Amino acid sequence: MDDDTPDEVIAELKSRPIGGWGVAQIAAGTGLAVYAMWAGILQPGFRKVPLKLQVPYIPASRAQVQNVMTLLRGRQGGLVDLGSGDGRIVLEAHQHGFIPAVGYELNPWLVRLARFYAWRAGHHGKVSYRREDLWKVCHLRVVSVMLACKFLSLLQEKLEAELPDDALVVAGRFPFPDWKPCIIEGHGVDRAWAYSVQEQRQHTVNKNNLTATESFTVN
Repeated sequence: MDDDTPDEVIAELKSRPIGGWGVAQIAAGTGLAVYAMWAGILQPGFRKVPLKLQVPYIPASRAQVQNVMTLLRGRQGGLVDLGSGDGRIVLEAHQHGFIPAVGYELNPWLVRLARFYAWRAGHHGKVSYRREDLWKVCHLRVVSVMLACKFLSLLQEKLEAELPDDALVVAGRFPFPDWKPCIIEGHGVDRAWAYSVQEQRQHTVNKNNLTATESFTVN
């Protein structure tokens, strides 16, 4: 597996052009006023929302979506996507039988764009996109995440504390900094990492026991 740093991943993401069709979709989905905001405020086609996350919004590639779906193979029930962007992972998950499929996104324009894509695909009302506080999200047993690496270090504590043992968490673009993945799919910025919550809890217990043993030995 490649050991790309977060800065290297961001640099590679910025080098990927959105393309004329992607820009056209943005304009069609959100209206000319929103497109003007996209073109005028964002540095060439990218936006940091919220700014403290320090990562530009880049639509997930088809390969990224497929890698996430591959890691979710064999799972069923509902899915929550944190940082759902334009909603393509939620939409794909619904088409693979995940019900309910819910996306949470902080950018209101992306929420609108996701709803447009769902309507265009004939799934309006079958998937849900919400602009809500991620820290108050009611998680299901399948969680996908595509957020900034700095945010993941905080989120992993919340997920480990709240999710059931049989939950599966899939991260795209950036891995969780302190978790050990059970499966990795794809290469480069298209990679996705799958994490078993039960294994992470056991890893934390082992780590704490080791720390306690070392502290006892020193004393």
